[in-house]
Amino acid sequence: MKTLFFLRHYNDIDHITPVIYKWAITGHQCDVVLLGSAKFRRDYRIQFLKQLSGVRVAHIREILGWRRFLMWRLQAYMLTGNVRRIPVLRSLAERASERYDQTRREQLWQETTEILLTRCFGNAEDGVIAFDWVEKNSVISVEWIKVLINMAHARKIHVVSLPHGDSPHINQLIHRGERKVGPDAVFSNADIFDRLVVPNELCAKRFRPFLDEEKIAVLGSPRFCEEWLHKLYEILPSSPIERSDNTLKIVMFLRKANFSTFWEEVAEVVHLIAELPGTEIIIKPHTRGGWKQSLTKDKLIKRLSNVRIADDNAHSAHLMQWADVIIDLATSVIFEAVRAKKPVLAADYLIAGRSTVAHYMPEAELRCRDDVYEKINHFLIHGCDDFYVAAHHRQFLQEMLDVPDGRVLEHYVSLLEDPSGKQKQLNELSGGNADDSEFF
Repeated sequence: MKTLFFLRHYNDIDHITPVIYKWAITGHQCDVVLLGSAKFRRDYRIQFLKQLSGVRVAHIREILGWRRFLMWRLQAYMLTGNVRRIPVLRSLAERASERYDQTRREQLWQETTEILLTRCFGNAEDGVIAFDWVEKNSVISVEWIKVLINMAHARKIHVVSLPHGDSPHINQLIHRGERKVGPDAVFSNADIFDRLVVPNELCAKRFRPFLDEEKIAVLGSPRFCEEWLHKLYEILPSSPIERSDNTLKIVMFLRKANFSTFWEEVAEVVHLIAELPGTEIIIKPHTRGGWKQSLTKDKLIKRLSNVRIADDNAHSAHLMQWADVIIDLATSVIFEAVRAKKPVLAADYLIAGRSTVAHYMPEAELRCRDDVYEKINHFLIHGCDDFYVAAHHRQFLQEMLDVPDGRVLEHYVSLLEDPSGKQKQLNELSGGNADDSEFF
């Protein structure tokens, strides 16, 4: 069976590459089509995928050609919510969408889709297409995706939605301007897919108001499962970060600017730690929109001799290797550090939210500035071993990452091989061994 994987941006590459890797080494073929910036062709994970037998990687521009690609891209921008939030661009987009109504747009959607489907599947009436979680605010046109799904179904091709992240918050109201608890319409597009896959129950509950229960598959985290982390460190490029053994090395991961963060106190924490002798700090802005975060422009922080702002050459995995301690403002990337039992300090008092790490492991929570001082000072004096309560750590792995067990990537492959779940039903009816599909 063949699969067509669409990847949009850094998070998609980060979380879906493990699935593509396992799909390929299991003996299947696939095409990987990059929909976002062409710069991602140089990403080390994309370069790794290109070397795998049975995997073809291309940017959509290379497949459609320049003229058709520009038309496809402009038509998508015309509909995206990100563009329409800017008054001047909204006016232009509205006029363009009136001139190019849905009937005219559909002609281009069908033309581009036919090229993609024929290139990957030929005349075959079988296969799977995989997108990430296409949320309502996606820059990729949902109108185009709906056309693609209809054309795929006509060929008996299934379309599934795979995770592009996790849930670092245990609560719901985490963005500026959010004031009502309840189903979040940003996840309402989930129902357009045949199956939607999530790593854990915390993510599943976002989508349940918008689709039938049998469409949801809870299969664990491909990005943070043990099998992929072993492979990731084999393919990771050499780290650009020099490591010294005479300091306590601390990394602070920042969230996007649209999350509610108390930036003034974040800066106070950086200064507090920097003044403790023997500390070294790297601040990692978010991979998308990090330039909007006030901390990255703070001149006083930039003058501190033991504080650095990480650039794009330092991947999160490099920072995990370098760090002794991680300060978390509720980012799922730090789940990698939790897996490795490196201390993660969940700075919940710096954000308007409750982090998943603090929920599962209360020993990790920072509730005030005193906590920051005392915990960092403890690490300086006593080291960083035996930080987590073993039962808490084990429960986090079982309920957030290894769901329902440690064979995470095997379960993803099984779902792609049987996206409709029909084989599972046949196994149950025949009394055969359904163990491998009981989680779907």
